[in-house]
This record gives sequence, C-alpha cells and structure tokens, in this order.
Amino acid sequence: MTVFCIDKCPVCGSKQFKPFITCADYFVTGEKFEIRKCIDCGFKFTANAENEETIGRYYQSEEYISHSNTSKGLVNAMYHKVRNHMLGRKRELVQKATGLKTGRILDVGTGTGFLLNEMKYNGWQVTGTEKSENARTFSKKEFGLEIHEPDQLFHFEKDSFDAITLWHVLEHIHKLDENMATFSKLLRADGKLIIAVPNPNSYDARHYKKFWAAYDVPRHIWHFGPEQMKRFGEKHGFRLKRTAPMPFDAFYVSMLSEKYKKSRLPFINGMFHGTISWVISLFNTNRCSSVIYVFEKN
Repeated sequence: MTVFCIDKCPVCGSKQFKPFITCADYFVTGEKFEIRKCIDCGFKFTANAENEETIGRYYQSEEYISHSNTSKGLVNAMYHKVRNHMLGRKRELVQKATGLKTGRILDVGTGTGFLLNEMKYNGWQVTGTEKSENARTFSKKEFGLEIHEPDQLFHFEKDSFDAITLWHVLEHIHKLDENMATFSKLLRADGKLIIAVPNPNSYDARHYKKFWAAYDVPRHIWHFGPEQMKRFGEKHGFRLKRTAPMPFDAFYVSMLSEKYKKSRLPFINGMFHGTISWVISLFNTNRCSSVIYVFEKN
C-alpha cells in the first residue's frame, strides 16, 4: 500500500491535525481508514488513502454506481429514479448560474455521461473527463460521447468554458490545488464553477457518525464543510456566489448508512432519518446532506 501523504491542510495550510473518526470501506475491502481534522480551520481528510496510481482497486465493484450504472438492489434502483429527476434540475441550475440557455460545459468526473447527454440534448457543447475506462466506454456506446481521461484537463485551451461542473467528484481528486488552479484558467471571465460535495456538518453525518455512507473512505479523500469549501474557493481566486441543497441525497445516504449499520429495517429507518435531514435543510442549506456551491471568478 502506497499512502497518499497529506502533511498540510489544503484549505488553511496548517500542519496541526487531530484524529476525528475511523471508518471502514464498506464497498470493497472492509479496511479501516482514519479521518483527521485540521485544528485551525476544521477541515477533514482521510489520512491513509492510497496514491492516485494505486487507489483504483477501491473502485472495482459492481456496487459502485457512478462507474457501473448498476440498478441492482433497492437503494440503487431509487438512485436511478432520483438521478433521472435531477438531470433536468442540474441543467436548469447550470443555465441559471451562467445566465445562458446554451454554451460550453466541462463536466469533470462525468461517470457514465448522463448529465452531459442531458446538456447536449439541450444544445450545449459538451466536454467531459472520467477516470473509469468502463464508464467512458458506456458513455460512448449509449450517448456517443467521447470522454477524455483525467489528465486531458491540463491540456484544454484557456478560457474555453462557460461552466465547469463537479458532481461529487472534488472529494476524490488527489491533485486538489492543481485542479482548482486549472479550473480558473479554463473558465471564461464570467464563467461559473459548480461543485457538489457531501457535507460532514449535515444532520445525517452527525447521526450516523462512522457509518455515514458519504464518508466513503478511502475513495473520498477530502471532506468539505460549507465554511471550508468557501475558503478553499477563495484561496484559488473564486468568490462564492450562492449555495443550493441536494435534498434527495439525504435519503440515499441514510438508507446506505443503515445498510452499513446492518439495520433490520434499512429502508424505513433510512427514510425516517433522511426526512429529518431534508426538513432541516429546508431551513439551513449548510445542514443539507450534500451542498452545491456556485463559484465565480474574482
């Protein structure tokens, strides 16, 4: 195992950390991973994740839905129904954020390509990157999309895109600062960077603790709360324009967390706690299970 060494906080630069929680990899290996917390700014990260070159083995599961598109099981079947609903909502959010009905969009970590297909169908010029070869093959076969490997990100032309989106992707990226700096270069002056990440400050995260499915160690390296996400964007020359909730995530994550707890009634209990999280998020987006951040360039 080649550990990805994190010796300073990517948000504030501090080198002072303390243990926060230890979680298991419930998808593939059952291994345990420690999450640490920055003493200065509160940012959390998975301390002993593997390097980018070797972490791929933790994604090798048919249960990993963003790569396999599996609908096996009740939780994944519900994910498909919610995703189909959310595709239009995401497109509308991009259009509202940019003020454009059509334009050029880059979707980083596009998975099986469903969002890019939605944008393409509605007149957008689409570009995507994706690490999984299987997911890229699916995108080409199903939608005719030519998806690039991740390193192509650093070779696109400057000022190329009206929108860059990352839907539950930033938490996976090893080269965090390099990617954010590149997003700034690739966006046009009035372009928008839209990032959705799980929220460790949410009700469901605090309820499920080490069983919270959205910690998803070791695939999720970084765990951004709202304040840390805002600061990290500012560090790279972005200004936070607005936030928005991803309300359905609470139900999916809660049911999966109940499964990890080996609950006798994962669907019922997951729906119950997902509903509590959803209601709380109606009054405070910063407590939503997942939060969408819309950034603009300073």
